[in-house]
Amino acid sequence: MYFRDRFDAGRQVAARLKKYAGHPDLLVLALPRGGVPVGLEVAMALSAPLDVILVRKLGLPGHEELAMGAVASGGVRVLNRGVVEALYVPQDVIEQVAAAEMAALSRGEGDLRGEQPAPDVRGKTVILVDDGLATGSTMLAAAAALRQEQPARLVVGVPVAALETCDAVSGEVDEIVCVVTPEPFYAVGLWYEDFSQTTDEEVRTLLARAASHLDRRAA
Repeated sequence: MYFRDRFDAGRQVAARLKKYAGHPDLLVLALPRGGVPVGLEVAMALSAPLDVILVRKLGLPGHEELAMGAVASGGVRVLNRGVVEALYVPQDVIEQVAAAEMAALSRGEGDLRGEQPAPDVRGKTVILVDDGLATGSTMLAAAAALRQEQPARLVVGVPVAALETCDAVSGEVDEIVCVVTPEPFYAVGLWYEDFSQTTDEEVRTLLARAASHLDRRAA
């Protein structure tokens, strides 16, 4: 195991992104829920605001843990063509799952952010974080959604990733930091001592904690 928990993982990611500390127009965006504790440590270390970008995995019906793609804010959809083609997933099934996940995504934005609008990323350096990358579908969807908003620079930081996924995501962003890329990979949770689920309430608490930390630094 490489990480005690997601906070430890976040500190290790932050240590590899120190060059961005104090960078003007810097923003850290975390994928809920597990990416938020990681993002908290990155944001506090770099003195940057923390927010969330919502992405929903498109799980294969009957085998929902297998991602056949993902959707993100702004109507962005990314498909894992390897899974879709290998398993002959019909288009109507993809459409049904995508519609359900887009509805869930809209509800989730209200649950986590409340009345606060999504952050403006145009012209900013955005560090996009999660607790790890397996297939990379959700991260690719998040990156595609952010690209539409024209950030100045898009960086991905994750504690652990499958090597081939890290390589694939690197082609879609300006920079990627994958702290460890174990072989064989198996699953993200195997590399954590504590990989317990992060709740919506914890996400809201961590976002408030990040905002409070930034206010204290600015005072």
